[in-house]
Amino acid sequence: MHNVRYNFSCVSGDLEEMMAERGFEVDHSSVHRWVIKRVPLVEKAFRKHKRPVGKSWRMDETYAKVRGQWKSLYRTVDKAGNTIDFLLRAHRDKAAARHYFEKAIAQNGAPETVTMDKSGANLAALQAINTERETPIKVRQVKYLNNIVEQDHRAIKRRTRPMMGFKDFRCARIMLSGIQTMHMISKGQMKADGVARTAAEQFCSLVI
Repeated sequence: MHNVRYNFSCVSGDLEEMMAERGFEVDHSSVHRWVIKRVPLVEKAFRKHKRPVGKSWRMDETYAKVRGQWKSLYRTVDKAGNTIDFLLRAHRDKAAARHYFEKAIAQNGAPETVTMDKSGANLAALQAINTERETPIKVRQVKYLNNIVEQDHRAIKRRTRPMMGFKDFRCARIMLSGIQTMHMISKGQMKADGVARTAAEQFCSLVI
């Protein structure tokens, strides 16, 4: 799973060259197909071992290039910097934001507070969700409080930049979920279950 851990692309010759130097013959297209098949299973396994997150969320969007066009990647961390959830969407609007919030809440429970930028679409999405809740989620639109999630975007961009964009939306969604999962493991968000393991060993335990 080097392509979701290190800063190179499995669709380039980098992986083949790196493995050849170590005496292994590897075809990068085969690795790519394996990743697309296995990453959803790894993410599903990780969700079962993910540590609980805080109730104060920082939400923001960054972007990923798919077939030459920029798509919205919604991401949220808590005030301690733990990743809460993420979702790649084709459009940046109220419907996309609401879909993201509903997914994040379903996976992690509802927050007490969500801090976001001045995006009207994100605000409208959360307001719509609040109309259906007994206890509304508090919304704060304070940009400087979102520095923590903006900084966290950088780790994802470092891994996607060498890929120079994705060929299709499905590939982008799966690859990004693998990158996000490895990022969460690196931040210590996987339950240890009483066993001391490195981030790589934790990741491998999900694959086996």
